[in-house]
Amino acid sequence: MAVADDIALIKKQEAALVFPSFDEAVAFEIGAAIRDRALAETMPIIVDIRTFDRPLFYAAMPGSNASNPDWARRKINVVKRFLKSTYRMVLEQQRPDRTFKVGEGLDISDYVLAGGGFPVTVKGAGVIGVIAVSGLPEREDHGVVVDAICKYLRVDAAELALPPEAK
Repeated sequence: MAVADDIALIKKQEAALVFPSFDEAVAFEIGAAIRDRALAETMPIIVDIRTFDRPLFYAAMPGSNASNPDWARRKINVVKRFLKSTYRMVLEQQRPDRTFKVGEGLDISDYVLAGGGFPVTVKGAGVIGVIAVSGLPEREDHGVVVDAICKYLRVDAAELALPPEAK
């Protein structure tokens, strides 16, 4: 039942975390907040924020590696295609090999089932971009993004946070 509960909570996150507007300044503020947290907590991540037509913010933290940008790129492609969180896709698809079913026609070099990509939704416009983090376990990548959006929108992060993963 935990997976179904997580999916329901992520849907709630996606519905609640809607921006009144989104531009370069908003992307910078959120990206800088994620970067500051990553430096303070020694998170070896990259953060990539973009609309579907161009990049708006990018930062790589100490300890991140050359594969993180590619993971982020493939997460961004998933959000662009399905207009929902990549961690939600992971939980819905339940595919341990991180690939989509053959019938989806999605090349593994361009699409991956991995948490950390979250849709940028603007009121009245819909999903217009993505905030992606790569470098931590996927549930944590997802949480870093959700927490940053909550802080920016002044939404209670505790109310929307996923519980610690059951072991």
